[in-house]
Amino acid sequence: MGTLEQQSRIRTRNTKITRAIITTLAVAVAGALNPQGLVRGVLKSLNAPNNKRLSSENAIYAARRRLAKRGLIVYEGNFWKITERGKRELEIMQIGSVPLPRPKKWDKKWRILIFDIREEKKVTRDKVRRTLGSIGFHRLQDSVWVYPYDCEDLIALLKADFKIGKDLLYIIADEIENDVFLKKEFQLG
Repeated sequence: MGTLEQQSRIRTRNTKITRAIITTLAVAVAGALNPQGLVRGVLKSLNAPNNKRLSSENAIYAARRRLAKRGLIVYEGNFWKITERGKRELEIMQIGSVPLPRPKKWDKKWRILIFDIREEKKVTRDKVRRTLGSIGFHRLQDSVWVYPYDCEDLIALLKADFKIGKDLLYIIADEIENDVFLKKEFQLG
């Protein structure tokens, strides 16, 4: 892997970590959860080997330092809290979600997400649909979405963030019947 590719992956990972930290702290401010516990849960959900998990933890600490330096979070009363500026930044992140980066070459595999979220969690289900649409997934059916590139890490973060672990399945498929319209949609060769 070249230097530019490596730098790009680091930037992408740092963006994901930053979003996860800010979102976690925003939810924690509402009293919904313990932010340190969620960050550990996100790391475990990534199923990384121990050495990669340590690397991820170091990346989280570095991201936390950067966020504090930018004034988006602050350490008060033995907890990290999101600032008003951080809340505004989070709103911008959520409203203007940028599609996932695309590699130069498609590996000819489809990433399919299937979810079955109960009616009692309708609000969460709708948020999942909006999020998937905003980051570039294509809807095949209400609860079946497709994307042509690797997005497993992001899906692990979504599962942790929305607390829908077993309700959302990530599938890698070689073919989808009559996928010509999908190839046009994603501008694949």
